[in-house]
Amino acid sequence: MARHNEIFRTVAQLAPAELSAFLAVVEHGGFRAAARATGSSPSALSHAVAGLEARLRAQLLVRTTRNVSLTEVGERFAEALRPALSQLGAALDAIGDFSAQPKSTIRINASAVAAELVLEPLILGFLRQYPEMHIDVRSDDALLDLGLGGVDCGLRLSEFVPEDMVAIPVGGPQQHIVVAAPAYLKDAPPVLSPADLQAHDCIQLRLAEAARYRWEFTRRGESLSLVTEGRLVLDDARLVLAAARAGFGVAYVSLSAAASDLAAGRLVRLLEDWTPPYPGLALYYARNRQMNAGMRAFVSFVRNLG
Repeated sequence: MARHNEIFRTVAQLAPAELSAFLAVVEHGGFRAAARATGSSPSALSHAVAGLEARLRAQLLVRTTRNVSLTEVGERFAEALRPALSQLGAALDAIGDFSAQPKSTIRINASAVAAELVLEPLILGFLRQYPEMHIDVRSDDALLDLGLGGVDCGLRLSEFVPEDMVAIPVGGPQQHIVVAAPAYLKDAPPVLSPADLQAHDCIQLRLAEAARYRWEFTRRGESLSLVTEGRLVLDDARLVLAAARAGFGVAYVSLSAAASDLAAGRLVRLLEDWTPPYPGLALYYARNRQMNAGMRAFVSFVRNLG
């Protein structure tokens, strides 16, 4: 009993924020990475971990100018702390399940384009139906590991969703098309097949991992994936569309993004028979994830959208 009382007194002195900060630094391999994932600052996390070490009277981390590593004590503490915090979270979720309205924050990682497409009706529609809920959208073109990225679910094109995830289709099929401004096409060679793009200035989209977006074509069972060339490389699809509108070259963009420019005649569609629709977006989450009431409500809402 004396030992239990000692443990209770020690635990009462520990701040949950310090414990969470310590685990975040461990899981993400450093203060900067943990700060990006949690939305905190490296200095705040550093102060929290230092406070935890002071309360425990033990050094948990070895800090150098280049990296952070666990001491032997820190490694044992982290190993024991993970299931304890997980069980605490499950206990809090169990209490929340009895609420009339779920109350929690859902963190979604999505590309900027995907987030814009589903803002209405998916995200805003859900918040209207569940006024006690919060949604934190982190627009990032990089595919995050949901287990390490501090997010609950992701939103990407169906083809990019990892096979071990549960995926729910969002919206209908999508379509990428090839466009150019009339002024650019006036004195340019004709574009009758994907091979003709080699003679054109193709505006490039750079992905988060520094790779260039490949232009994909399909017609009557034949599929092509091309790496095109051009003088301009941009990291946002909206900038690519603006450059095409300005007559700088040929672009590969989504039909939904270019629709108003096509209708107004500011852009002309090319290779129409080579760019059919393809499966669209999907919301995805870890198959073995233990969902709280808020996440269950969100998943149900997405499924009901059809």
